[in-house]
Amino acid sequence: MPAVLIRNLKVETHRELKRRAKLHGSSTEAEIRAILEAAVRPQKEVGLGTQLQELGRKYGGWDLEIKRDQTPTDFAIFE
Repeated sequence: MPAVLIRNLKVETHRELKRRAKLHGSSTEAEIRAILEAAVRPQKEVGLGTQLQELGRKYGGWDLEIKRDQTPTDFAIFE
């Protein structure tokens, strides 16, 4: 696997990376890998249907009574 060396990193930045790693229960190196991975390979966008499904779960769902219109339709005429 490739390795990357980062030079001239500010002490405060390194301290914050170590703090974040501790919060996530990982090593500083693993935290840096996760940050880089998220920056260059963002997660797939969530579609509207997925968002609505999550919203429904959050609020306990909805009881909808949907009745289908059984009225016959006319054929389309293309001239």
